[in-house]
Amino acid sequence: MRRAMLAVTVGGVLLTSVACHSGDQATTTSAPSAVASLPAAEPSSAAPDYSADTRLVCGKVQEVFTQDLKDFAVDLGKMIANKEAKQTAAAAAARKAAGDELKRVGATVKKETAAAQDPELRAAGATSAAKFVKTAGDDTFFNKIKSTSDLNKIIESQMAEWFTPVAGYCAA
Repeated sequence: MRRAMLAVTVGGVLLTSVACHSGDQATTTSAPSAVASLPAAEPSSAAPDYSADTRLVCGKVQEVFTQDLKDFAVDLGKMIANKEAKQTAAAAAARKAAGDELKRVGATVKKETAAAQDPELRAAGATSAAKFVKTAGDDTFFNKIKSTSDLNKIIESQMAEWFTPVAGYCAA
């Protein structure tokens, strides 16, 4: 879709340019040379190939999602265990640690995707990172999790929300 839009835009600019210049010149020999220049512009309208860089960035992002979220899961487990044991202070400390881990994951996702050549992947990474950070400070999210069964229900949809922005670029 981007290529089609770019081609239409470039084509429109070139046709406008040809129309403007052909009215200025009285000879008919200059018009064919302007038209002949149209095909030369076509190869430059091809979108850059970011695939190799995207694979590299997505590999790093996948590592973040699989490795860096482990500490978050451990802290959530501690939070649940402390809630079930009615140890409020320890549950609050574990909740804070889990939030801090999410912030760290968000910062890492943002850092790794900021290096991407594809501007759309960079934007998706920033969006995903912002979602991690937002959840880190969301007491409502953490308050819903009182047991392991709560966690299983809640975390699945939340993980989808976190990963969706980059999923289109980093599909397995």
